[in-house]
Amino acid sequence: QACTYPCQCPSQPLQCPAGTSHVLDACGCCKVCARQLGELCSLQKPCDHHKGLYCDFSKIHRGSGICLAHEGATCDLLGKIYHNGESFQPTCKLQCICMDGAIGCIPLCSDDLRLPSPECPNPRRVKFRNKCCEEWICEEGSEENRFETAMAVFREDPQKPELNNLQENCLVQTTEWSACSKSCGMGISARVTNDNPQCRLEKETRLCMVRPCDFPVEKTKNGKKCVRTPKPRQSLRFEFSGCTSTRSYRPKFCGSCTDGRCCTPYVTSTAEVEFRCPEGDFFQRKMMFIKMCTCHYDCPRDNDIFLATYHRRMIGDHV
Repeated sequence: QACTYPCQCPSQPLQCPAGTSHVLDACGCCKVCARQLGELCSLQKPCDHHKGLYCDFSKIHRGSGICLAHEGATCDLLGKIYHNGESFQPTCKLQCICMDGAIGCIPLCSDDLRLPSPECPNPRRVKFRNKCCEEWICEEGSEENRFETAMAVFREDPQKPELNNLQENCLVQTTEWSACSKSCGMGISARVTNDNPQCRLEKETRLCMVRPCDFPVEKTKNGKKCVRTPKPRQSLRFEFSGCTSTRSYRPKFCGSCTDGRCCTPYVTSTAEVEFRCPEGDFFQRKMMFIKMCTCHYDCPRDNDIFLATYHRRMIGDHV
């Protein structure tokens, strides 16, 4: 009854706190900031269903309710217990949430890198008093040091005389992709590159899946102890943050070994994958596609991005 059509939504982009979902109101018209655990809610101000929250109207009258979490396991972090669906900040640099016994966190401080340049030969991150996040400062160097920095970062002459700008003179530097953060299921792989108009080192990420967590273990043949790259049996759609890829794929996955070795990606490629969310939103993410796997004893310690000590790199990335 409160819905009026056609929909009239604010022209300004929606600004929500870190870790808060954008969800549709009850009319299916406008995106709003989802209410969090313990906050007041209504049909026009729904709870964050991505975190398993629902609006309980039994405790408050006049069309309002309170966001509660469905039954789920609590989380224990450094001796403190958090309820399922509860958001918290263990430090000023992290925003975390407890989701059925698992803790997920997003950084509140930028982790960008800065490449030395003639204007800023000695960039350095410093901690300021009364500020949580470190900030970049540019230390002045000698003219000789400034010249050496410029020579190290930029070419002496542009490739084309008419293209004498920062991007054309930039010496592109890109690291190899890191190992996937998860040994099964959807994870993240990262690298650092300065291949951008500002010639600044920036962290770039892509989604990755070494194998599904319910991936069947194939039997080895002819006395072999490893199945490196099993052929995909059927197409599938990737799932990420409650959203599903718009098209299906037949990706290669890494197999398994019977002699204690690990099987991980060795040659990969990167491609854009489009996802569609239940609310109707579309977005694209870079994703790793496996070309070849290798078997080795340098195994990941566990399946946790926060605890992993695994640093094996992948090669041969062809976009």
